[in-house]
Amino acid sequence: MEGTSTVPDTSATSVTSAPPVPPTPPVPLSALLAREDLGLRHIAGPVGQDTVIHWAHTSEMADPYPYLLGGELLLTAGVHIPEAAGSGTYFDDYVSRIVAAGGAALGFGLAPVHDTVPRALVAACDTYGLPLLEVPPQTTFSGVARAVWQLMAQARLAELRRVTEAQQSLAAAAARPDPVAAVLRQLAQRVGGWAVLYGPEGAELARAGRTPQDGPVVALGALAAVVRPVPTRPGVPQGPTPPPTPTPTPSSATDTVGGSHLAAYALGGGRGFVLGVAAPRRDPGDHTIASVAAVLLSLLTGEQQSGSGSARSAALVRLLLGAAPEDVAPLLGGDRWTVVHARPAADGPAPDAVAASALGAALGSALIDTGGNVVRVLVPGDREPGAQKGWICGVSAAVAPHEWASADGQAARALARARATRAPLVRHGERPALADLVPPADAAAHARALLAPIAATPALTETLRTWLSLHGSWDRTAVALSVHRNTVRQRIARCAALLEADLDDADVRMELWFALRES
Repeated sequence: MEGTSTVPDTSATSVTSAPPVPPTPPVPLSALLAREDLGLRHIAGPVGQDTVIHWAHTSEMADPYPYLLGGELLLTAGVHIPEAAGSGTYFDDYVSRIVAAGGAALGFGLAPVHDTVPRALVAACDTYGLPLLEVPPQTTFSGVARAVWQLMAQARLAELRRVTEAQQSLAAAAARPDPVAAVLRQLAQRVGGWAVLYGPEGAELARAGRTPQDGPVVALGALAAVVRPVPTRPGVPQGPTPPPTPTPTPSSATDTVGGSHLAAYALGGGRGFVLGVAAPRRDPGDHTIASVAAVLLSLLTGEQQSGSGSARSAALVRLLLGAAPEDVAPLLGGDRWTVVHARPAADGPAPDAVAASALGAALGSALIDTGGNVVRVLVPGDREPGAQKGWICGVSAAVAPHEWASADGQAARALARARATRAPLVRHGERPALADLVPPADAAAHARALLAPIAATPALTETLRTWLSLHGSWDRTAVALSVHRNTVRQRIARCAALLEADLDDADVRMELWFALRES
């Protein structure tokens, strides 16, 4: 009867995909021999550091070949051995079939059939290079299999720990000022080899670690070409018969050249960037570690090389160097823009970068600023910002680039009204305002003069602006400013005293509102 135990397949293929966790590592045969509780004795065949077993299997078949997958420690009590086996070729045939099936080692039990291991079996194992272990009578085959599983569990735990530490180190490297080089250095260190980033044309853009011999270097470059997407050629005339569907490009590929284990990973985005790795050995978790590095490099190269990312960088540089907003706006696309101010609907911590990016994606813009509890998004004017679940938003009118600063103020006031009225979204009205009838320079000068007594205290200015926008409501102003209503009353009274104005007078309120809008 056949008894089998299985574990996840760890065999490598030439084209692979990233597993969610590293496969279970095999167990060195020497580690099993070191278990004193088993009492196993090595009596034939080689046992080196490269001799590993993937599982244990028990069989009393004369020809176990059809039942072996490769990598097994085959356990037998010799029930299948005929009495005259020692004088013929029985043991040579038996051992050669185990070796042909990929068996890693043979364990022979001394009980209950045989008192000693047949000498012909020992000779055959030496001849074919198959490690032979003597299993003492007090050790059961199930005990040997359990020991194999225990060693595999320990190895798997150690490998998972190694992969987890590598993932954390790679993530930290991606946050450094030189993220691409830092990720490559960390990857090379973790796999004990060499890591290289290839560009779309196959040129080496960056490398780290110990460079292997010329043969593996050339082979790794060729392997990178296997996973690099083949660009389509525009303008090729099509005949009456449609062209055949191209063969999908694999996401990763592996090879072994000159003792170096090679792997290539196509980076996401389809832009032709490839990560290459060369290492003196291939541990089970190395593929997972390299896959994590490939994901990080995909994000880094994608941001650096995307047209929108390059355009945003160019616009920022030009603004810093003194260019006017209207001059850099064409790099971002569009001639009209809307500013959105947003805060989380629920009270809690300030929104993080991930939440802000998700909001920007929902609004259709990657131009995002996170500061304090407010997220500001610059949205192309041809897109109509809508209410976003979990957010309270204030939306400005669509303006030209030279009016971005004014639109920012509009969005801030709209957000304050949205918070006070508990509305998910408030838009700034686009009707012509009284301020449009006054030259901007005159309006600004009037505002500075009128508000001078309170200009040095931003809290008073902001409280007065919010209070007037909410028609003198103490409660809604307190909600909008996140302060107590008594604090609002005290600040408004202080404003009235410093301005020497009657804030119950509608004309005074109108004049102050005009000045605050221009300040």
